[in-house]
Amino acid sequence: MVPGMIKICEVAYRRPGMSVEDFQAHWRGTHGPIVARIPGIRRYVQCHPKVGGYGKGELICDGIAEIWVDDKEALRAMSQTPEFAAAKRDEPNFIDGDRLVELLTEETVIKDGAIPKNGVKSISLLTFKAGMDPSEAQIHWRDKHGPIAAGIDTLRHYVQCHVRLGAYRKAKPPAFDGIPMAWFDNIADMRQSANSTAYAQTKADEANFLEPGRIGTILTEEHVIVG
Repeated sequence: MVPGMIKICEVAYRRPGMSVEDFQAHWRGTHGPIVARIPGIRRYVQCHPKVGGYGKGELICDGIAEIWVDDKEALRAMSQTPEFAAAKRDEPNFIDGDRLVELLTEETVIKDGAIPKNGVKSISLLTFKAGMDPSEAQIHWRDKHGPIAAGIDTLRHYVQCHVRLGAYRKAKPPAFDGIPMAWFDNIADMRQSANSTAYAQTKADEANFLEPGRIGTILTEEHVIVG
């Protein structure tokens, strides 16, 4: 995507009492086409957790939506459209509105390999180390941690979504500080990466900028709705 674009990351949780299968079916089949009609959206991707991941209980979230727009002016303009209003009206049909998290981020591509057509996309929700300045944490994550992770051989494509620093000037800090997204050809390759030196170095470096015990990860299948 064009540098400087805003990437909206929506961390979604399904409506209480709704099954995972019904949530994913409504999100993709009903809500997706509604959102696709909103003017100004350059790209829209839904990331659905692998259903098998729920075998051990609830996940850190039920899905993440990625929406790219040109800038804040475009974001303001689209929020005033009837198409945007229609999308917001549909959300209570499948989303728990009390838990929905919307983050304005800037995406940085760390490893620009080809995205596997039928691969697995690993997404994490990060919290920076308590007391660390967000701008310093972002620099470390991008410039030091990123190249270490990029050295993992089976990692095909890797991006970091950095929360825009303006979010930290608000009374309530963002729910998460960043969202890394990593693509592998398959789950076997992803698991194999855990045996590599680069992976060990990546995990060791997390202590330099992330809060211990606050990293959550889901394995997803992405669906491109627009773009």
